[in-house]
Amino acid sequence: MLRESAASGARLAHFPEGFLSGYALENVAAWEDVDWAAVRDELEQVAALAGELGIWVVLGSAHPLTPPHWPHNSLYVISDEGKLIDRYDKRKCSSTEVTRFYTPGFESVVFDVDGFRFGLAICIEINFPDVFADYGQLGVDCLLLSAYPVDSIFETKARAYAAIHNYWVSLSVPAQSTHLFHSGLIGPHGEVMADVGGQSGLVVGTLDREDPALRVALDLAKPWRATARAGDIYEERRVIDERSRVRNQF
Repeated sequence: MLRESAASGARLAHFPEGFLSGYALENVAAWEDVDWAAVRDELEQVAALAGELGIWVVLGSAHPLTPPHWPHNSLYVISDEGKLIDRYDKRKCSSTEVTRFYTPGFESVVFDVDGFRFGLAICIEINFPDVFADYGQLGVDCLLLSAYPVDSIFETKARAYAAIHNYWVSLSVPAQSTHLFHSGLIGPHGEVMADVGGQSGLVVGTLDREDPALRVALDLAKPWRATARAGDIYEERRVIDERSRVRNQF
């Protein structure tokens, strides 16, 4: 898939949650069952191939810690030079995850590729608006959201965040989830711009700031909402008026 991505002209390949190691509950019953040496070897091979092909890779995998600590549920960020430049550790873990399988992370992660800033989130973090608002404040152009979802409303939430914060959302899920929704690229207007369809495989989307369909979202809505969130434009129009202060009279 990396070779196919590079051949298509893609600059970044984005894979699902737990893509390499397997995801706890669904694929992993106990961490003792995982061959961590094999996982490490595969990661190093992926990194070497990324450098060979000149493509960035964001890859979901459990990241082992020093025993007896449980692993992080992570996304590795591998550069087009084949170097591991950062790792995102899932912060908002589910009750089962945090009590039986994973150690939570605590930091957002952003990185830049070809003039675009990317942020990272994992699965049920879709239910925490502060995560997506934080990345908006950090100036991301595209949020890479890797997941192993269990319901179809997930895509609706992802589209809503894209439209609210006016950034692209790349949604990457395993083939087992195609009966719920598909991997694809959601635009800053909340519309699906690229969709892999109902089969496993690769979908290629383009981040284009000059796309006329995105003019309102990127050139009008995004800067205005930033101004609105800052609040000054409202505070300077505050008035002292008894008709305003009293709220229990018509």
